[in-house]
Amino acid sequence: MATDGYEAPILSQQLLLGVAEELKLPLLQIARHTELAQLNGNTDLGNVRTAAQMALQLLDNYVLGVRLALEPQHFPLEAVSVSSVLYDTSQQLDTFAKSYNVDLELSIAGKYGPVLANRQGLQAALVSVGAALIEAIPALEGPRQLKLQLATHRSRYGVIAGVYADTKQLSNEALQRGRRLQGRSRQPLLNLSQSNGAGIFVADAILQAMDLHLIASRHHHLHGLGTVLQSNYQLQLV
Repeated sequence: MATDGYEAPILSQQLLLGVAEELKLPLLQIARHTELAQLNGNTDLGNVRTAAQMALQLLDNYVLGVRLALEPQHFPLEAVSVSSVLYDTSQQLDTFAKSYNVDLELSIAGKYGPVLANRQGLQAALVSVGAALIEAIPALEGPRQLKLQLATHRSRYGVIAGVYADTKQLSNEALQRGRRLQGRSRQPLLNLSQSNGAGIFVADAILQAMDLHLIASRHHHLHGLGTVLQSNYQLQLV
């Protein structure tokens, strides 16, 4: 968790501006879909509902990040099942992914004991990354059917939970460059996202508030963004 004197990135003005900018797109989509529905007499507002839900989710995750940084005592670490968190994340992202023609897959490589994390914070971070990539990947890869994989696997550093796709744009270099350009560029994650990537930076801040880190990683020849988690057994050895 954040320590005294730690200035969590979730509190930065750059991130707040990024979230505000990111919300413009779903709000514009809601307005356009509503206008078309009125003109055509169409009562199917499923796309409006999906856009509104994800806009609210981004706001909720931002607020959670602020609370994690300011009130860490209210968000204790606990024994968490990574596979359960990934499943719930996939359920939360499913409708949004379908609206972008993206298939979500779960890949749980092996059986692991519980890891130490705040479940709410970990899931919020994965949802934020997943939503950002769902928006970004179709623009990068074209109109073909795309897949996004929510996966966990073991590394020499611990258990990694992340979101993966068949694109080489997801790299530590792109992530570090985005962090440097955040607040200075309208597209800090150039070559990865045509938006400002606020969801990725929200996830970055949520994880840092829990003393975790967002990193680029690979899984089964896929590239992605995730975090390294320590199992209870590993923590007992430290």
